Amino acid sequence: MNEVELKYNELDVDTYLALRSQVQWKLLRKEQAEAALKNSLFIVTAYLDHACVGMGRLVGDGAVICYVQDLIVLPQAQGKGIGSKVLTALKQKAEEFRMENTEMMLCLMCAKGREVFYESHGFLARPTAQLGPGMIQYLRTPLDK
Repeated sequence: MNEVELKYNELDVDTYLALRSQVQWKLLRKEQAEAALKNSLFIVTAYLDHACVGMGRLVGDGAVICYVQDLIVLPQAQGKGIGSKVLTALKQKAEEFRMENTEMMLCLMCAKGREVFYESHGFLARPTAQLGPGMIQYLRTPLDK
């Protein structure tokens, strides 16, 4: 197997948009993508044979809560441990942010069918006996009538 190279905080907006497109995620306006990258706490990109094949971001306040966001591995690069390497780097950075003698929540929302991957990295699927389900609300411009 070829060696995976990780780079930190070097993701450009065009590569970000291309990765999202290649996994059929929702389209973003370029300005929206630029703001998302700029406001990220930490970004990891994964390269295989000098081609960007994956990424992940940490977002949040870096003190009480961080979220794993946009963990992408292109289909042709899956099964090579790239997602695990990106997620491990994100978790390590969250640990660096965590203040001494405190607890920080590291959260994420995953696509259906990906739960086992995240559980293998120590995440708990919700709901549990103590934690309710995760929830979401989409804020969007209404469609023209």
